Amino acid sequence: MIRVGVAGYGVIGQRLADGVALQKDMELVGIADLAPTLSVRALAERGMPYDLYLVDGAKKEDFDRLGIPVAGTFDELVQNVDIMLDSAPGGVGIKNKKVYEKYNVKAVFQGGESNEIADVFFHGYANYEKGIGQDYLKLTSCNTTGLIRAVDCLDRTFGVDRVAITIVRRVADPGDYHRGLTNALRVDKAPSHQAVDLMTIMPHVEATGILVHTPVTHGHFITVLASGKQKIKREDALAAFKAHDRIRVVRIDDGFLGNASIFRYARDCCYPRGDLYEIVIWEDTIVETKDDIMFGLHIPQEAVTIPETIDAIRAALSMQTTREEGVAMTNRYLGLPKWKK
Repeated sequence: MIRVGVAGYGVIGQRLADGVALQKDMELVGIADLAPTLSVRALAERGMPYDLYLVDGAKKEDFDRLGIPVAGTFDELVQNVDIMLDSAPGGVGIKNKKVYEKYNVKAVFQGGESNEIADVFFHGYANYEKGIGQDYLKLTSCNTTGLIRAVDCLDRTFGVDRVAITIVRRVADPGDYHRGLTNALRVDKAPSHQAVDLMTIMPHVEATGILVHTPVTHGHFITVLASGKQKIKREDALAAFKAHDRIRVVRIDDGFLGNASIFRYARDCCYPRGDLYEIVIWEDTIVETKDDIMFGLHIPQEAVTIPETIDAIRAALSMQTTREEGVAMTNRYLGLPKWKK
């Protein structure tokens, strides 16, 4: 049984904890955080299903005053696990890495950290084998994770030479206030980091992209124009997407009008927090344009990286040594693909 800890119990950390808890071949030893945030308070109201450890700088008396039990210190958590999933705020992971190195513990970092923090820039489907046995892995961002799923799907089936992407990016997660109240679009300089990151993971694909920030919170929307090594027909692309266990294909005529429809559907399905692990591709957006194929997809940013993070555990600890075996085990315990059952 692989023992896992989670550093940072925020938007990603709480979902990582839940995802690991579902894995029958892993044990979640505990989570670590700095303050009694709303997420930690909610955990306490749920009866503390996960043990809580405090990082340096945390004031235990603040937790005691609220009746939130504390199991120990961050160092104690790290000493009792095989691997840490670091979802601390961007820039904090590099400090935490010193603790991991001190106790010779592997770690997986999220996309907010710099690439230099890890031995491998990792994606479960696109380069699983490169993570096998490595000590420090870093995930791609939510947008890049979902984008690579779709491009890798086409690439493995048909071969892809080039992609051009446009990202309509949500401005903040639900419940966040740090971006303020906005009524504007903001354009980033091209190429977007997602295109650059895709080429880092898939160096044989030429990619470029534009990113536009929008004042919404429930998900990103990406358009992809892909050039295949051979002509990719619409019906063939649709079949490939439908066969993928982390891609869900939907139709506008069925009521999936946009990001809000998808989020509401996930809540109506009673998924915890309305989370979706899969990306969503609209069948209606898949079109042929001469020799290229174009489509649009939705990225549920709060949960989309969870499966690939669990893949990273499997690779780093050599639990499964092939991509097919690793992602299959992760999918099995997460219940994917839910819509095919």
